Amino acid sequence: MTTTLRAIRAALLLPLALLLAGAAPAAHATPRHGFPGNWLNLAVTRGDARSSDTRGVLLLCDPPQGHAHAARACRQLAAAGGDIGRIPRRTGVMCPMLYAPVTASAHGRWNGHRVEFRRTFSNSCAMKAQTGEVFDLSS
Repeated sequence: MTTTLRAIRAALLLPLALLLAGAAPAAHATPRHGFPGNWLNLAVTRGDARSSDTRGVLLLCDPPQGHAHAARACRQLAAAGGDIGRIPRRTGVMCPMLYAPVTASAHGRWNGHRVEFRRTFSNSCAMKAQTGEVFDLSS
């Protein structure tokens, strides 16, 4: 009799489990950030694509916080209209000709528009010269 009860219980629980499993992706389909104003989720990965040496931070700009250099990074982003690629390259910076790749990536919202950025630089000096304080995640 216990075998029959187990079979009935399994037959009843399987459709419920499948129903719940099918509903789970729908709950995650719409990303909910809940951050007001301008924000970017920033990450810097050192090494090649297989590297696990990644540092990240959430930069909030209304008011500036979450980043060691938040105020400066937010000012630079504001001047570039939230477009990291439009941040003016720092002049007078002499970077070594050393290949130590870093990949900078960002996603978020700026003035109501979606921001996506990903670029690999030859080294961290070249990255900072091109992106200003935005990806300077040092403390």
